[in-house]
Amino acid sequence: MNDYRTEAPPILRDFLAYHETVKAHSKRTVDEYFLDMRNFFRYLKQTRDPGLSGLELDEIDIMDVDLDLVASVTLTDIYGYMTYLSRDRIQHQNSQTSGYGLNTASRARKLATIRSFYNYLTNKVHLIRENPVKDIDSPKLKKSLPKYLTLDESIHLLESVDGKNQERDHCILTLFLNCGLRISELVALDLRDIQGDALRVLGKGNKVRILYLNDACQDALGRYLAVRRPIAGRDANALFLSSRNERVSRSTVHAMVKKRLSAAGIDESEYSSHKLRHTAATLMLQNGVDVRAVQEVLGHDHLNTTQIYTHIDNESLRVAAKANPLSHLKNTKKKDGRQ
Repeated sequence: MNDYRTEAPPILRDFLAYHETVKAHSKRTVDEYFLDMRNFFRYLKQTRDPGLSGLELDEIDIMDVDLDLVASVTLTDIYGYMTYLSRDRIQHQNSQTSGYGLNTASRARKLATIRSFYNYLTNKVHLIRENPVKDIDSPKLKKSLPKYLTLDESIHLLESVDGKNQERDHCILTLFLNCGLRISELVALDLRDIQGDALRVLGKGNKVRILYLNDACQDALGRYLAVRRPIAGRDANALFLSSRNERVSRSTVHAMVKKRLSAAGIDESEYSSHKLRHTAATLMLQNGVDVRAVQEVLGHDHLNTTQIYTHIDNESLRVAAKANPLSHLKNTKKKDGRQ
């Protein structure tokens, strides 16, 4: 278990504490920042100290990293680290089948952490004057459209739920497909978050939003709550419970979604709980919901994050294609050239 409060040098510990206490980022996010910066500092120490060249990165201690080392970093160091991530970084630690080199999205996220760290040092606490990451471009991400279930597939998935935990699983799938919840938001729901025909959701950055429950959601919740076991202890108020009478975990929900997809005859390797969130957004937009309303439902900070769903099945683009004066022209020539 990594704990930055005891395993990070003071200059990094202050940055992480700022994000946890002032920026109100989740513990999960702050822990990821810590791992990103720890790896960066280990790389820096190894490239600058020949005595560390024979060690694995995870054997290098970073407790002696100080302002002098941090301030000495140049743009060349950053490019060198990005090359290391692209070519030499182990993809899956402690796995015998792991390859090398992180994908573009992973490199972009790690660069964003370093950029945030140096922005903090230059603009918040003013410990250094020059930001070495200021002029570096983020790795170019491939733009891909999110995968989603069709309406018929969504209906079939919900109708196929049966057997053990069917009320709970049907309710979870209904909330995913109607409300577009993140998995972290769903597992964090408490009984008190159900407020009549509304649901109180704690999203990213501890931002609360209120979602209104349609008839399907209210019915699914009612059927689940009728069979939900009353429990005592730490998780007594948790909405969704595991078979061990504990708050349901992310891994349990992931496994459940895969199981229910497979039972419905849908390729579970292509879909996940997050794809159900994509499905909710797509179905709303396809059925006339304004993109800004969908933004509010999903809890997106920026509209352009939501707008990617408008490109999946845009009826106006279909109309435009059919309006082209060449749209009805067909090739009537036979292979031998005769008409």
